[in-house]
Order: sequence, then C-alpha cells, then structure tokens
Amino acid sequence: MREFDHFVAIDWSGAKGERHKGIAIAIAEAKGGPPVLVEPPDRGFSRTEVRDILRDELPANSLVGMDLGISLPFEDCGAYFPGWEASPKNAKQLWALIDDICGDEPHLGANRFLSHPQATRYFRHSRDNVGDHFHLPGAISREGRFREAETAQRAQKCRPVSNFNLVGAAQVGKSSLTGMRMLHQLRGHVPVWPMDPIPEKRITQGGSMIVEIYTGLASKETAALGGRTKLLTFEDLNSALSVLDCPPVDRIGEVDDHSSDALLTAAWLRKVAPEPERWEPRCLTAQIAYTEGWTFGAL
Repeated sequence: MREFDHFVAIDWSGAKGERHKGIAIAIAEAKGGPPVLVEPPDRGFSRTEVRDILRDELPANSLVGMDLGISLPFEDCGAYFPGWEASPKNAKQLWALIDDICGDEPHLGANRFLSHPQATRYFRHSRDNVGDHFHLPGAISREGRFREAETAQRAQKCRPVSNFNLVGAAQVGKSSLTGMRMLHQLRGHVPVWPMDPIPEKRITQGGSMIVEIYTGLASKETAALGGRTKLLTFEDLNSALSVLDCPPVDRIGEVDDHSSDALLTAAWLRKVAPEPERWEPRCLTAQIAYTEGWTFGAL
C-alpha cells in the first residue's frame, strides 16, 4: 500500500447554521508524534471553511478521513430512489443532484433537498413524519435502508444508522447530505476512495485522498485492543492512544466528544492505513464502489 505523510480526521456536522462546534479536525503525522487538533475559529468551523481547507490548504500526501456517509443505499433496491425518474446511476451523479437542488442554499445546507417533493418521500424526518418510501420493498431492515459498507460495520459489532434516517442523536443523514455537496464541489481537486483511483504520491503537491470514516469503528477497534471506551478526559484519550502505539496528547482535563473522536481517529488512520485488507474489503465490488462507496476500515 502506498504511503501517506499526513493522516487527517474530520468530525463533521450537518446541523443548521454557519458555524459548528461539532466540527473538529485532527492531524497525525506519518513520522510519529501525537495527533494535533487544528484550532477552530471562535465560534467553530464552517463547512465551507473545511471545504476550502481541503481544496487549497491540505498538506500534500494526506489521507483525509471524514465522518459522514459518502453515498446512499443503492444495492438493496437497485436504485437510490426507486420510482423517481431523476434517481442517479452512481454516487458522483448523486452528489451533483443534491448540490443542484440545493442551489445557493448557504453553508452547504441540504434542507432544500430534504423538502424536495420527490426526495422527501424517502427519508424519516421526525417521529411522526416518515416518508412513504422510507420502508421500501427489498430494504433489509425496518430501521431503514443500509449500504453494504454499513452491513459490514454491523458484522464488526458497530451500530450504524441509515443515511435515510434523520432522527436521533446518532443519525448521520444530514451530515452525509451536506458532505455530499462538499464532495461534489471538491471534484477535480481531491479524489475520493473508492470512487476514484488512489493517486500517486507526489513530493511537492497533490497525492491526497478523502475516505469515509466511522469514528465508532475506530473506537470499537481501539477498545478491543485494551483502550478505554468512554473518553471523557484527555487522560482517557491518552490511554486509548497508547494501544495504537501513539504518544500522548499534551493536555489535561475534560475533552469534548468531537475533539476526542477526531484525535483518536487520526491516530487510528495512521495505524491501519498500511494494512492492505483495509483497501480491499471482501464485499467491495466495482459496482458497489461506483454507487455506494465504502467506509474505510470496514472489512
């Protein structure tokens, strides 16, 4: 597997508004050392700022893990939106559709897509507002539809939530849709695995790639190696980092969930990226890569 010089983990947010305390960015250097948080602005990062960092300021040869879904389920029903003529044929067309419908909605928001008269029918919007296509014939679960990568996550004892589900603290549907807008706007700047081939390493520029991550998977694997499961303080975080052969972060006291997720996952990315099986999971076919993508690390 080719080498990367930097490992970036981004805890993303699909919340309303311009700036978000829920966005955290951490970087682990291939040469070693503890992961480091990128200091956010006073009121938190905006999604457009993160997009611009990835487009214009990303260190060369970075593997960037983003905690969001890079596509929607396709394989279970043979389409993202069965019965809708505009249903795209692949993930990049899906990104373009979402970005087009949302138009000039600010802050990379995706509310216009969710209120679209056709798209809205496929999502669970609230406890009492469930689209009539949320439970489709052929869907594998009453919890909503899942991608093949999420089925693999379940086999690894994780508990992913359907990207069509917009309800609950664990939902990632809104963050995934806003992230897909960003990925569309980054086309031609940073490739996305597994839709794009892995770029060659370059010494001065380029060579970077975005992958989907699930911070819960990093946490689960770290805990299985003996790390702590609840990271409430930097001491807890450093205990978990130690099982990844990572030096401690030089901070004490409480740590918020977003920062701990980003720091731990950056170190985890550095640890597991050299493993060939992470790039060649058993169930990942060319068709799935083209339509659904994959979660890096899910086997």
